[in-house]
Amino acid sequence: MKLLIVEDEPELTASLLSHLQDQQYVCEVATTFAEAEEKLLLFEYDCVLLDLTLPGGDGLELLRQLQARQQADGVIITSSRDALDDRITGLRLGADDYLPKPFHLSELSARIAALVRRRRFNGSNLVQAGPLTVDVLARQATVRGQPLLLTRSEYDLLLLLLANQNRVVMKSTIAEHISGDMAEHFNSYEPVYTHVKNLKRKLSELGIGDSLRTVYGLGYRFELPSA
Repeated sequence: MKLLIVEDEPELTASLLSHLQDQQYVCEVATTFAEAEEKLLLFEYDCVLLDLTLPGGDGLELLRQLQARQQADGVIITSSRDALDDRITGLRLGADDYLPKPFHLSELSARIAALVRRRRFNGSNLVQAGPLTVDVLARQATVRGQPLLLTRSEYDLLLLLLANQNRVVMKSTIAEHISGDMAEHFNSYEPVYTHVKNLKRKLSELGIGDSLRTVYGLGYRFELPSA
């Protein structure tokens, strides 16, 4: 899962990064309005943690831009501006949640997990695809009860494919999803090929390797074989 932290307080940013990276999220940071505006224009995120008071602009304007583009990024406002008007405006502009500062990191984690479940998997902790089961909250996968042992990148790739089951996921989308804005510095898609190859091998060892299909020239699709 890929997150954008829009926050200009250095100590809080460091705490958020440490906590969320420990939970295996891919995290990017924007510390000004202009930096956040650019990242939101160029990339998509599973969740944006958005402070409203930013150098160079108001976070509510970023929400207006997302709404105007009909961009599907989930947004949790994290702000010391706890006025009712700001809450109502933020939610009307498409924010999914509003968490006033100061907040506990454990509560933030729970709200991020809830947002991702709600947006991608209809609120369920368990994602089922034939014999494959993924516990989104525990970040664990099994096939017919057998553990599917994955690296962080392989797990994120699998979840991305499941969220887009039966649809092609472009190689560029996979690169951004598992590597964040570092993907733009790749000279090739070799890291994507490596993660896909390793995931397919592990799925094959448990008998469902045919579910991960290559769409040549475009990307990959997770599709259960016809019975």
